[in-house]
Amino acid sequence: MCSHRSSCTLSDSIAPHVVAAHPEQGWNLLCNGAIVFDDSGELLPDGRIVAPHRVRTGQLAVAA
Repeated sequence: MCSHRSSCTLSDSIAPHVVAAHPEQGWNLLCNGAIVFDDSGELLPDGRIVAPHRVRTGQLAVAA
């Protein structure tokens, strides 16, 4: 059984792991109940959201 609970914090030394992966839909369910989206956004079990961490296009590396 996983020791993580919905009360896990982001500062835990051991990160929660994926318990249900849905790459075709762009999200994963973590063992602490959080849903992580491919755009780096999160929906926490208590209903709070973490906004996506987007990189400006000017900061992206370009291969020549």
